[in-house]
This record gives sequence, structure tokens and C-alpha cells, in this order.
Amino acid sequence: MKLRIALVHMAVVAVTASAALAQSPPSVASPGRQGFAERRMQALFKDITLTPAQQAKIDSIRARYGTQMPAFTPGSRPDSATRAKMRDLFRRQDDEIRAVLTGDQQKIWDKNVAELRARRPGSQ
Repeated sequence: MKLRIALVHMAVVAVTASAALAQSPPSVASPGRQGFAERRMQALFKDITLTPAQQAKIDSIRARYGTQMPAFTPGSRPDSATRAKMRDLFRRQDDEIRAVLTGDQQKIWDKNVAELRARRPGSQ
């Protein structure tokens, strides 16, 4: 019983902390992939309110894919193979995240994805 209570408390703290982080603007001083990934997620979740259960699932998905992202030197552009791997991982992550969303949330997500792609350099 104590273990169950402890696990519930840990889950609540994790969800609360992730919700607080999701609401705070990205740090200008956070260069590299982490800063990019956070700005990207904020753009994708614009106008979407997640339930705690959805947030927990999405945090799990992001953590799993975050460990698979290739490392590269901040300030230098990754090579084409690294960029291709990152695009593939982001695409798979996005598909899994979209599956967690409700139908109405998916419509907003799809609009946000289209806006993000339209802002990408070379997309015109």
C-alpha cells in the first residue's frame, strides 16, 4: 500500500513538473538540440490542452525518443546522415504523440504541423 501511494505521488509530481515546464517559455540560453526540441514541441502543442494522463504518455514517448537522438556538437551543423536520422525519429515520435490525442486535438496538431513545416527554410 505504501508503495502504491509513493508511486502515485511520484506520478503527480512528474505530471505537475512537466506541465509547468511545458508552460514556461524556452530558455534563450539553451542552444542545440534540446532548445530546438522544446521550441518545436511548444509550437506543435500550441492551443492544445492535455489531460494529466495524456501528458504522462507524451512525456514517456519523448523520453524514449530523446535517448535515441544522435549527439552532435552544439554550434556546428549535423551531417546529412544525422539530419536524416533526426527527421525519422521526429516523424515517428510525432506519429506516436498524435495517436495519444483526441480527434479535436489531432485537428489542431495537424494545423500546427502544417504551420511549422511552412516556416521551415526552403519550404516555399
